Amino acid sequence: MTTDIPSPWTSGRDEWDQGAGRVSTSGSDKTGPGADCISSSGGGTGPEAICVASSGSAADVDVSHGSHAACQALFPPAPQSLARTRSLPFLDFQNDDAPIAGENIKLNSNERGTSELIMSRNKENSGKISEEICRKELCQRETQALLERLHLKEKLQDKLSPTELLQIQPTVKQHHARSDKDVAHTFLHRLMMLDYRARYIPLRPDSADVTAAKPLQMTDNTDNDFKNLMALLSTSDKREQTEQTHMHPLDIQMAVFHCSDSFLKQMMITKLSQCQYALPLLLPDPVTKEIEFPLWTFRQITKSWKVIQTKDDSNIITMKNIPIYKAETPLVSFFRLGSLSVSKSQLMNTLINNRHDTFFHRNCPGNTKSRYLMDGVAEIAWYCPAGKPNDTFSDCIAFCNLHGDALLTEKQRDILIQKSFINVFLVTSLQKNTQSQPLMSSLFASQKPLICLTVEDGCDIKTKNGKYILGLKDRNQPDVSEQLKRIIREVLSSLNGPILKPSFQLETMAELSGIRVDETDPACQRGKSAAMEITDLLKKDNMDVSKIKDEFLPCQGQLWHQWSKIHKELFHLRGDIEMEKSQKEEELMNIRQKQCAASCSKLMELFTGSLSSLPPTDREYFLKWIQILTDALSTDDLSSILKSYDEKWSEVLALKNKHDKSDLLLRKQTELDDISKKLQSASFGLEHIFREMGQIYEAHKTTQRESRHTDWSKYPELAAQLMISGHPMELMDGDAGHVPLTWISSLLEEVIKKLGDQRVFVLSVLGLQSSGKSTMLNTMFGLQFAVSAGRCTKGAFMQLLKVSEEMKKDLKFDYVLVVDTEGLRALELEGNNTLHHDNELATFVVGLGNLTLINIFGENPSDMQDILQIVVQAFMRMKEVQLSPSCVFVHQNVTDVAAAEKNMDGKRRLQEKLDQMAKLAAKEEVCDAECFSDVIEFDVQKDVKYCAQLWEGSPPMAPPNPGYSESIQEVKNTILSKASKSAGITLSQFKTKIHDLWTALLNESFVFSFKNTLEIAVYRKLEVQYGNWTWTLRSNMLTIENQLHNRIENGQLEMVQLSYLIEETSQTYGEITEAMTKYFDDDKDKEMLTQWRGRFEIKIKEFHDEQVRRVKRKLDEVIQQKKACRKLDDKKSEFENKLLQKSKELAQELKDKAKDEEELQRQFSSVWSGWVTELTADIKPVEDINLKEDQLMILQELGFELSLIDECKTSGRYKKISELGDYSDYIMTTGQKYLRPVVDAYQKYKSSGAFAYEEQQQIRSLIDKAEKESLDAIQSKPVATRGYTSTYLIQGANHVTEEVQKFLSEKKYTLKKEFTVDLLLYVFYRAESWLLESHKKFKVINDAIIYLDGKKTQYYRVFRSFCKENSSAVVFGELICEKLKASSIEAVCNKTAIDLAGKMRCNFSAFSGNRLELDKHVLKSLAEKENFNDFITYITNPRRQTEAFIEAEVKKYIFTSHTDEAVSMLQKNVDDIKTSVCKALFTATQKVQTQEGDTDMWLKEFSIVLKDELTFDAMCSENFNDINDFEFLKEEIKKGFTSITEQMSSLSLDKLKESRLKPDKILIDQLCKCCWVKCPFCAAVCTNTIEDHSPDDHSAPFHQPGAVRGVHWRNTDEMFINFCTTNVASELSFYNHESAKSFPYKNYRDAGPRFKTWRITPDESKLAYWKWFVFKFQKQLEEHYKAKFHHKGEIPHDWGKISKLDAIKSLEEMSQAITKA
Repeated sequence: MTTDIPSPWTSGRDEWDQGAGRVSTSGSDKTGPGADCISSSGGGTGPEAICVASSGSAADVDVSHGSHAACQALFPPAPQSLARTRSLPFLDFQNDDAPIAGENIKLNSNERGTSELIMSRNKENSGKISEEICRKELCQRETQALLERLHLKEKLQDKLSPTELLQIQPTVKQHHARSDKDVAHTFLHRLMMLDYRARYIPLRPDSADVTAAKPLQMTDNTDNDFKNLMALLSTSDKREQTEQTHMHPLDIQMAVFHCSDSFLKQMMITKLSQCQYALPLLLPDPVTKEIEFPLWTFRQITKSWKVIQTKDDSNIITMKNIPIYKAETPLVSFFRLGSLSVSKSQLMNTLINNRHDTFFHRNCPGNTKSRYLMDGVAEIAWYCPAGKPNDTFSDCIAFCNLHGDALLTEKQRDILIQKSFINVFLVTSLQKNTQSQPLMSSLFASQKPLICLTVEDGCDIKTKNGKYILGLKDRNQPDVSEQLKRIIREVLSSLNGPILKPSFQLETMAELSGIRVDETDPACQRGKSAAMEITDLLKKDNMDVSKIKDEFLPCQGQLWHQWSKIHKELFHLRGDIEMEKSQKEEELMNIRQKQCAASCSKLMELFTGSLSSLPPTDREYFLKWIQILTDALSTDDLSSILKSYDEKWSEVLALKNKHDKSDLLLRKQTELDDISKKLQSASFGLEHIFREMGQIYEAHKTTQRESRHTDWSKYPELAAQLMISGHPMELMDGDAGHVPLTWISSLLEEVIKKLGDQRVFVLSVLGLQSSGKSTMLNTMFGLQFAVSAGRCTKGAFMQLLKVSEEMKKDLKFDYVLVVDTEGLRALELEGNNTLHHDNELATFVVGLGNLTLINIFGENPSDMQDILQIVVQAFMRMKEVQLSPSCVFVHQNVTDVAAAEKNMDGKRRLQEKLDQMAKLAAKEEVCDAECFSDVIEFDVQKDVKYCAQLWEGSPPMAPPNPGYSESIQEVKNTILSKASKSAGITLSQFKTKIHDLWTALLNESFVFSFKNTLEIAVYRKLEVQYGNWTWTLRSNMLTIENQLHNRIENGQLEMVQLSYLIEETSQTYGEITEAMTKYFDDDKDKEMLTQWRGRFEIKIKEFHDEQVRRVKRKLDEVIQQKKACRKLDDKKSEFENKLLQKSKELAQELKDKAKDEEELQRQFSSVWSGWVTELTADIKPVEDINLKEDQLMILQELGFELSLIDECKTSGRYKKISELGDYSDYIMTTGQKYLRPVVDAYQKYKSSGAFAYEEQQQIRSLIDKAEKESLDAIQSKPVATRGYTSTYLIQGANHVTEEVQKFLSEKKYTLKKEFTVDLLLYVFYRAESWLLESHKKFKVINDAIIYLDGKKTQYYRVFRSFCKENSSAVVFGELICEKLKASSIEAVCNKTAIDLAGKMRCNFSAFSGNRLELDKHVLKSLAEKENFNDFITYITNPRRQTEAFIEAEVKKYIFTSHTDEAVSMLQKNVDDIKTSVCKALFTATQKVQTQEGDTDMWLKEFSIVLKDELTFDAMCSENFNDINDFEFLKEEIKKGFTSITEQMSSLSLDKLKESRLKPDKILIDQLCKCCWVKCPFCAAVCTNTIEDHSPDDHSAPFHQPGAVRGVHWRNTDEMFINFCTTNVASELSFYNHESAKSFPYKNYRDAGPRFKTWRITPDESKLAYWKWFVFKFQKQLEEHYKAKFHHKGEIPHDWGKISKLDAIKSLEEMSQAITKA
């Protein structure tokens, strides 16, 4: 039975002998007895199978491929012999399909015992237990052991899913796994990264549970021991019993496959296909052994190939791109019968791709003797020609490989024989009487082509009916391979003969009975059913796929493109802007209404219905099916359209080559353009359906229309669920070139609702079209961005990637958000302003990204220059708008990645190119930059990565290059390293960023148009904090000021040191600086806040210092006043002593009438006036002032006629001179002859309407300047301390006349005298109230008669008490209570004023926010009152109106809305004062009693304790020296003061109006110390909370139409209704009167200093408030400004549709948009 068979293909090497039971020595092959005895295909039948060879040769033993179990019953060997045979080290039983489960496996001792026990039972009970059950039981044990080793046992039920894989996880080891449990994870991750080496993952153990490569065994045996070979082998056997073998690579693959859910299986098979590996076609279930056909896993695989066809003696290459499940190809199946010395898989690889192991074979790395999960598995692979002459086959062919012995896998074998066009069988020999003969006989008898390869035969035979026998004996592998290829080509070329044509299609396998198809899963079927409803609808009328979108997705086609076009035009308006804008907005609304009307398509109803109703798994299937079916739908048409395009293009080229200028060429070019448009229309996929959802939502949201057919409001929630689960969402519509902001905002809001406002790290990718961006992302993160399935990425897509819990400790964000974009320089956009589109796209995605990957493909200098120019300009723009993304350059398709020197040179050249581009971009963007590092932080050594080329060879059969995978892994590590230093941004910030960037991009000037809403919102919040910090300081300073004021009034303080004030405020100031530090360090937006930190720290310091100086200045004035009144104060003490004495004397005279109150009063009154006259005989009273007389005298002295003065006073016009809209009545129109030219010029000027704006603004500026400077001069005078003198008014009047004369000297016209008189009267009018109030204070303090009159009641009570013969203590107590009463009321009112101001500052929204919030409430209040004059005051003098608003709101708060709260504050302060007085009484009394002091001591101590709380006028105690019972005095005062406090509890809130501190004044000081600069165009006031906020520009959210301040078109009387925020985006120009030049609004900053400091960003004039105002008050405005709303100034009719509520709502919306970004 022993036959020497020379190794046919190895020339003496033993690689083809493995598994054949043969031992090769010295280049010769020998087989032992029974070589084929166990093989089902062999002929031997003897027990020799277990013989052991001697004399240097080993027995030919075959115990592989399931044959052993079959033979066990017939030839049961001794267990010991069998065990020994298995462990022979020289016998390697590897075969191309290695031994089946249960055979030839290294088992541990327990498993070996189990195995032998089962075999023993088979031997004893062969009739009872079938061989199949025995095999199945052992197989299940071994499978279980494998899954346990891989830590996948639990996953057999609870499947692995893509979700676990598609996360940001720690870096996978590129070359090895550390332990068994890492193997499956490493395999999956490397497979997802397209590393075909994933199939073999070596173990490098960190612990003892893993066996590395087996070291050579050392033995202590002597040379003599080697005579006993069996003893040595026995030693080896014992060692191997304790070891675990390596796992077979395909076992790992299949174990992971079986433990995955259907979605991960599909991903795995798709990636295996991309790696050019064979894919499982039929596979037994590892538990039930049921045969499964995994059709689902093939659904996303598309194969491309080129076919050469000869037509008219020329070769035409046709490109085919077909989903593989639909491809109809010949199927060639390979089978092995029995055990062979030839590797079937290796032979098949030579037919498909000689350089790549498509099918795993015995010589692949990692192959092992044991294999559990591959027998019975049929794998399939496709050969795809490249359309080249050296293609192996001219068309696509499928090759199938059935693993294991085909005699043992009958069901799979029969299926494949049935489905195959050519069957190829490998057998030992056809001459022997083997078990395979019946099968081979039937195959030879069938009609199908058959190729039989015989290992032991050497002859070749061909029959007439397509049967071939090819002997392999004495042949090398290349010869066999070539002959086999030739035979297959020959068979395929004979298709026109009687042989059946090939028609294998994967889908038809599902029709077979006896196998399970994975797609029969109920969830899959439900998803498919829902998807089929949609695709059936699409196929219903055999509609051309290019028309499907127009028919079923009408909202995104022409309507959306038209809307986008018109919307972009809004930012480039010309001429009559607001009217044009209004018309365009109406057009936009009409389009939206049309979209609403068209939005009830059956397709969208079905799609959204399924999305909302299906459970999660069903929904995922549904979406996959939609994707699969729509791709298939468009692929068919795309192929035919591409073919038409190729043909038409060839015709055009032919005509061009002939230099044909006829109409035919034009016609053909037009036809080519039509096909090109059709090609773009033919792409149809899931992204288009999502786009339609977005458009339906935007249309309904804009129009607020309800729909019976569509629940549009749920669309963002549905899309958000999908985005969270990992689906990419379209960010920018690539077809329309537009971002649907409303849809994207709502979608992200829903994501935030579901996830919370998570932090994301935004990774953007830029590169030229078809440069491998999407492939790189798919490889890097396993993302689902479309990759050239007949179309490239269009527009921009975003996809969320969760950060794994393990990685969160290294990263400061929760998700990575990847933004993939269409390629720059897209061919589809050629001729459609490509450069603008590319710059727009680059700026958009660079602005969005925390990091931008710039992908450069190849080493073409012109391509590199293109992308670098675009990218550098985008980064330049980011620098100018204070955004600072980082970047990494990825240079793909580099030929020699490892060449360090070459890469260094490449980096140097890249750096030079970047620096060059930075200089060019700096010129274009008008900013300074000498090199790229000036633009962005960039390190060429770290931030440039080189990637190997993607394919290892030439597609379509080339596998991916493993070096590519490694390079991408390195790029990923770089990204994560950079990301670890960033906190990313929140989803809400990302949403706002999208809005800001896109809005700015719609304008031509991105930098000037960009409004960083996030930054503005952060700044506005900082302003609120600044307000809180300054209020805390102010409140603290007010308390200190109040205390020190009381001390000064009490005579306890004569000098206020600056150092003392600083020390008193140091604690509060320290707390504020600490709070500031905490805010800047800990706030979530701390990175953005950094830019303002230093400035705000300085501002707080300045505010503190200014408050300290202000308080010192005020207190110094009080001290000065006190000193000035010291003489009078001494007099007052003298008066009081005399009055007390006189009262005492009078009381002695009238003590018998003590009970007659009326008589006492009469008597006291009769003498009182005499006393006062007597006491003040030598003191001159302070006279009242007569401002009217002084004003008249000053005006007359200035040379104005009395009649003119009277006329001006009577008209009263002077009171509103600063708010007049038209000053033309003040112009001199008649007069001396020499004035005639000026008058004529004026008349011409006026008739043209030009005067009404430019000159009038200057007159208004003159009035404002004269008023402010004169009032400041007057109010700086010490009227309250030293009294009034008319000199103050004279100085003010002189200043006014000087200003008017100076103004007129520069003008060509003159003003009437009425103007100067009215202006003077206006200044007097504005100063009058302050002068009267100040003089009143002076008089109260300095007039002795007034002072004494105020004491009458007090001394009447003293007199009455003396009459009643009360003790000195009682009288003294009454005097003290009288003094305490007045000062207590003042103290309570001052304290209540501070408290009320603080309460309103914290709780009243207008006062608690920033300046923007205050301005919003002022405007809201104006709208509610609808008082035109108040509006005009706001427009001309916003500060005055704001102060009036604060006063009104404080009044309303105290006296109307929060009266109870104000009263309770008052009551609390009364109680506090009462407590303080009681404390002072106790302290003074205790001290006097302790130290046996007198009344004077008691009075001094009492005053000292109260010095900070109350003003307590000095008293003389000499008339009360007889008091010695101070306890009685204390009780008397306590009793009297309790009565006073009870009266104070019911104190009227009106008393607050008389207090020294007033809540409205405190709040005005706090809130109005801000910026009041007005917009140079519309006079909108800057809303910055800080007064001097340089270098930050002025800005205002509430800009207004020019007509609001009287602007009109030059040389006409037509009102100018445009908003400056619209003008700056238009093509209009404006005339600057100061420079007498015109400037484009877009370049308004060039017009001079007033313009340069303003930042006016385009906002499409969205604020409805001022539109409502103009429409509401158009008649009053016309009358006020003497101009008309007609012609160019006609008010758009839609302004009339805005209600007052809409106007107020627009204020709220704009404010919220800024503060809550």
